[in-house]
Amino acid sequence: MSEMALNGIRICDFCWAWAGTSGTELLAFLGAEVIKVESWQRMDGVRMRVTGGGRSPDPHRNPTFNALNLNKLAITVDIRQPRGVELIKQIVKVSDVVTDNFAGGVLQRLGLGYEALREVRPDIIVLSMPGFGAPGPWQKYHGYAPTFEDLSGVADMSGYPDGKPSRTGLGGFTDFINGMQAAFSILAALNYRRQTGEGQFIDLSQLESTCCLIGEAYVGYDMNGRSPTRRGNRDGFMAPHNCYPCQGEDKWVSIAIATEEEWNAFCEAMGRPEWTKDEKFRDAPSRSANQEELDRLVGEWTRGHTHYEVMEMLQRVGVAAMPSFDVAELTADPHLNERDCLVMVEHPEAGENTFVAPPWKLSETPARITRHAPMVGQHNEYVFCELLGMPEEEFAVLVGEQVIY
Repeated sequence: MSEMALNGIRICDFCWAWAGTSGTELLAFLGAEVIKVESWQRMDGVRMRVTGGGRSPDPHRNPTFNALNLNKLAITVDIRQPRGVELIKQIVKVSDVVTDNFAGGVLQRLGLGYEALREVRPDIIVLSMPGFGAPGPWQKYHGYAPTFEDLSGVADMSGYPDGKPSRTGLGGFTDFINGMQAAFSILAALNYRRQTGEGQFIDLSQLESTCCLIGEAYVGYDMNGRSPTRRGNRDGFMAPHNCYPCQGEDKWVSIAIATEEEWNAFCEAMGRPEWTKDEKFRDAPSRSANQEELDRLVGEWTRGHTHYEVMEMLQRVGVAAMPSFDVAELTADPHLNERDCLVMVEHPEAGENTFVAPPWKLSETPARITRHAPMVGQHNEYVFCELLGMPEEEFAVLVGEQVIY
């Protein structure tokens, strides 16, 4: 099989929950060997969660954990013990990157900060992604995805004009954004090291990363002193621009019109060519000013068709229209299935499950899922005995002393 793009790159990964783990998984999809560091005293908390709250007695069946940790290895080391810290340094010595998403200063207090790791491997790349960055007055504060939606202004801009601030509804939306930022910054640092031979420290603030999502709002405020208002599904210029009801229970279609050519084609496809001459709809400013009436009329038309029928009629004439899918429709969609968007992965404890495949179709270095998410400490023997060359007798002693545990 073809080589993967990051074959030969090794990552010592302290990330947990969603933000950091989604980022290191992207690198694992590209072929990096990601070694997830846990301990039985402090494993990734996502392992133990169950839908709706509570804790599970089985750390290997959580579907979220298994979706976020594909292709990774897992070891268990008690880094509260000095010998555990030394073991981590041995792993760092043969690694390229170290990652964590703890609150600021956690690894430093354990003797595993950037300066300490540089002494072990001078060209190491260390990425730390506390919620608010470090240093800074909030560096030790804790936060989760909803925190960053609120603080970044994303929630304030989301929702309907007559409603309150609204989150996306996806619990880990900003986590995945921050994971992508982490993967991108690591790739940039690896490229820099390839050119210069030097590593570096990456301070990634999850709050600031989320703020990048509304860069346009900052520019607008700087120019005119106005903070954007909530506008639901509508656009500041395009109209129609909304989700419209279709045949069936809770079935919707998204339609967006950007140009006069698209508007004319849209009206012809609906059988309403006279709308192109109507004073209320003849150009973008007019349509924007009369969106209430326009949305009502468009909705009356879409109700007579399925969301697939609307998509096909409008896409045929060059208008952006797509069904608003639920998960069941996504799973069954023939286009996504033909592109192998979803793959089945067998897990020794969780059984066979469906996961989203890597989204990049690289012709020469294909990204792919090569293994299920690891069980707790599954790769201890490989990492310590094979990779580090530790004698089996020493390994057994450290297991007995619960350093490797």
